[in-house]
Amino acid sequence: MNGLFPLAKWSFRLSRRLPFIITPSQTALFAKSLRTKMTGSEQLRHDLEDAANRMRISAIEMTCASKSGHPTSSASAAEIVSTLFFNEMRYDAHDPKNASADRFILSKGHACPILYAAWEEAGLLSHDQVLTLRRIDSDIEGHPTPRLNFIDVATGSLGQGLSAAAGMAYVGKYIDKASYRVYCLLGDGESAEGSVWEAAAFASHYKLDNLVAIVDVNRLGQSQATALGHDLETYKARFAAFGFHAIIVDGHSIDELLKAYAEAKNTQGKPTAILARTHKGRGIADVEDLDNWHGKPVSEEKIGAIRSRFHGSEKGKLVAKKPVDDAPKVDLCIGNIKMAAPEYKLGEKVATRAAYGTALAKLGDASPRVIGLDGDTKNSTYSEKLLKAHPEQFIECFIAEQNLVGVAVGAQCRGRTIPFTSTFAAFFTRATDQIRMAAVSFANLKCVGSHVGVSIGEDGPSQMALEDLAIFRAIPDSTVFYPTDGVSAERATELAANINGIVFIRTGRPALPVLYKNDEPFMVGQAKVLKESPKDSILFIGAGVTLYEALKAAEELEKKGVHAAVIDPFTIKPLDVKTIAAHAQRVGGRVLTIEDHYPAGGIGEAVAAALGDLANVRVRSLAVHAVPRSGPPEELLDLYGISAKHIIKAVENFV
Repeated sequence: MNGLFPLAKWSFRLSRRLPFIITPSQTALFAKSLRTKMTGSEQLRHDLEDAANRMRISAIEMTCASKSGHPTSSASAAEIVSTLFFNEMRYDAHDPKNASADRFILSKGHACPILYAAWEEAGLLSHDQVLTLRRIDSDIEGHPTPRLNFIDVATGSLGQGLSAAAGMAYVGKYIDKASYRVYCLLGDGESAEGSVWEAAAFASHYKLDNLVAIVDVNRLGQSQATALGHDLETYKARFAAFGFHAIIVDGHSIDELLKAYAEAKNTQGKPTAILARTHKGRGIADVEDLDNWHGKPVSEEKIGAIRSRFHGSEKGKLVAKKPVDDAPKVDLCIGNIKMAAPEYKLGEKVATRAAYGTALAKLGDASPRVIGLDGDTKNSTYSEKLLKAHPEQFIECFIAEQNLVGVAVGAQCRGRTIPFTSTFAAFFTRATDQIRMAAVSFANLKCVGSHVGVSIGEDGPSQMALEDLAIFRAIPDSTVFYPTDGVSAERATELAANINGIVFIRTGRPALPVLYKNDEPFMVGQAKVLKESPKDSILFIGAGVTLYEALKAAEELEKKGVHAAVIDPFTIKPLDVKTIAAHAQRVGGRVLTIEDHYPAGGIGEAVAAALGDLANVRVRSLAVHAVPRSGPPEELLDLYGISAKHIIKAVENFV
C-alpha cells in the first residue's frame, strides 16, 4: 500500500480542483495499469534478449557446421539486430522485398550469420537451411548476396553499405515519397574507409532523416584493435561533424537501443548515427572481447552458457510490424522504353558526350524512373540536360565517385529506378570496387564515361581514360558500348535503359561528323560495316575517334591501290564475332585494330580473342603504349601511333 500513497495524495489534490472525484479504487486500478505496463516493458526486453541469444547460438552452430565464418562479429551485433528486426523495422517476412517495407543493409557483411539467424527467427529460413552456410550448393553464402530474396545488395567489401543505404533513402524520400525507413549496420573497422564519409556527407546534404546508420563499435578489427577502440565520443564527433544526429548507446542494452530508434524517428532534417558500444564475441565464454578470434568458429560447447541466460520466451513470439503500403507501384518497362529519334544531319559535328546528354533527357521524358547521377561533371558529361528537363530525376553526388556508384546501386534496388551515372571515364576507376560489387549484387546500373583517351587533348594524362574498356569488359555479364557518332550514341543510351544489368557507355570529347542516318537501326552485339569492296585486302576495326582515322587511312590507301574494309563494332562486349570473322576471312585474314586506349583489355585484345580459333587470321593492334602528355588532340593521336598516318604505315608492313 505504501506505493499507492503518492497517487492517493495526487488524486486528493486533483479532486479539489476538478468537478469529479477519483476514488481510491480508481487510483488502485491506475497503479495496477502502470505496473502492467512496466511488466510489459520488462517482458519485451526479455523477449528481445532471448531472440538475440537464440541468434547468437544459431550463428555459432552454422559457423561450426561450415568450419568457417564470423561468429564473434555476429555475436557483438545480436541485440542490435534483435531490436531492429523484432521491434523497430516494418516488413513482411513472407514478402521481404515489398516496396513499402523498411530496408536493412548489413554493411559489415562478414557478420552475415547473425542476419541469417534473424531471418530464421522471423520464420523465413529453417535451421537446417542456415546450417548450409558456405556450402557450394547453398545460397546461404559466406557474405550476403541477392541470391537470397531478403538481400538487396551484396556486401563484404567493406565501406560500401552506407552509400547503397543512402541511395535507397534518397529514393524513399524524394522519388517514392513513401514512409519506409533504411537501416544500415556498419562495423567500426570499416569506418576507416573514405567511402563511408563520402556517403555520410551525401546523406547529410540531402537531409535523409529516413536513414539510420548503426555502428557496431566492438573495438576489435581483423588483426588488431581498431584505431579508435571504444572511443565512442570521437565517433560521435565525427558523425556530428558530417551532419548526423549522433547517439551513443550500450549496444547490448535493449532499452537503450529502443530509445535510440525512437529518437531517430523523431529527428527531422538529418540522418541519425547510433554508435553502439559492444563486445566482440559477446556472451561467448573465454572469447568475448579477446583478440585473435576474428573469422574463427568457436566450440559448440560455448552454447550452454548462452542458453542458461534464456528468460523462457518462445521462438516465433515476436513478429515484425507490417509495412505501411504507401510506396507507389512501379513498372520500369525495361525492354520497352522508347525515346524520340535522333535529329542530326549527316556530316554535322557532334560530340558523343553531348549526344548522350540529349538522349538522357529524352529518356527522362519517356520514363519518370530514369534518373541521372553525376559527380560534379554534368556540364562536361552533358547529363545536365536531364537536370534542366527533369530536375526531380537528377541527383548531384559531387566529387565522390565511390559514393556516386554506391548511391546508384542503392537507388536501383527493388526495381525503383534506372540509374545512369556519369563522370569522366577515368574517374570510374576510383569506383572499380563498387562496380565489381554491383555485379555481385546483380545490379541494374548504367555508367557513362566521357573524356576518353588521348583525344581529349591538353588536359593531359590525369584526365585521360585509357583503362576503362578493360575494367568494364572484365565485369561479368556487362555490356560495353563504344558509340562513334551522335546517332549511335543516342541509340546506345536508349538500348542501355532497356538492358537489365551493368552497362558502360564510352563517350568522347571531340565533336566529330555524324556518320549514320537518324533512322539507322542499332542492336547490342551488331557491328556496322562502313566501307567494303571486293578488292579488300585488310580489315580495320576502330571506334570513336580512331574510326574516323581508319576511314581517313582507307581513303588514302585506296589511292595507292590498297583497299581496306572498315568496321564500327558499336559494342565491344558483346562483340559481333560473326560479322568481324566473316570480313576477316574475306580479306585474307589481315585484321588491324586501332584504339584510343591502352593495349591491355581493349578492342585489340577483344578482337584477337574472338578470332583466335580461326585459321590463317592475324590480328595486329595500334594502341596507346605509353603514359601520354598534354597537347592538341591531333598531335597526340599522331604522337602515340593511332593516327591515319600510323595506320597506313602499319598496313604497309602488314600487307
